[in-house]
Amino acid sequence: MIKAIIGLGNPGKQYENTRHNVGFMVADVVASLLKCKKTKEKAFSHIYICPDHDLIIAKPQTYMNNSGVAVKNILEDFNLKPEEILVVFDDLDLPLGTIRLRKKGSSGGHRGMKSIIENIKTENFPRLKIGIGRPARKEDVANYVLSPFSKDEKLLVEKVIQSAGQCLLNVLQYGVDNSMNMCNQKIV
Repeated sequence: MIKAIIGLGNPGKQYENTRHNVGFMVADVVASLLKCKKTKEKAFSHIYICPDHDLIIAKPQTYMNNSGVAVKNILEDFNLKPEEILVVFDDLDLPLGTIRLRKKGSSGGHRGMKSIIENIKTENFPRLKIGIGRPARKEDVANYVLSPFSKDEKLLVEKVIQSAGQCLLNVLQYGVDNSMNMCNQKIV
């Protein structure tokens, strides 16, 4: 049973609408759908408490590459096991418009996920990957993930974020295994 949804991103206004922050965006949508209440910062994260659902939603404030510090603190502060969290993050290797729910796996080169795996010492936790695609030009990947979505991409991204939110509601109700078919999709 999932007891915490953790959306990855970078804190600060300059990162708000960037590709690297889709995890934050999905976390905010789920918190809104479930009418969760924002609390004071705890465990290096902005935390929403969802009392009607025995759930917390967290947005680590340690910057992406140190997400593991916050996730480890969330596990400790809320007495959770790794399999009780679900991490939402951007994925360069999935095309824009694609979401993938997985029970476990490697970091896939994602530095935030690498930090989490190193800090909690396991890959065995569910995750929802949000495809952001790779840069079309030979643009630096760091600049790409920290750039905002283009005007043409924004409508699709809004649909993806809503679909990801619905996917997570499904996971909360039916579990990860029973939600994979519904969640693993390409949004057009």
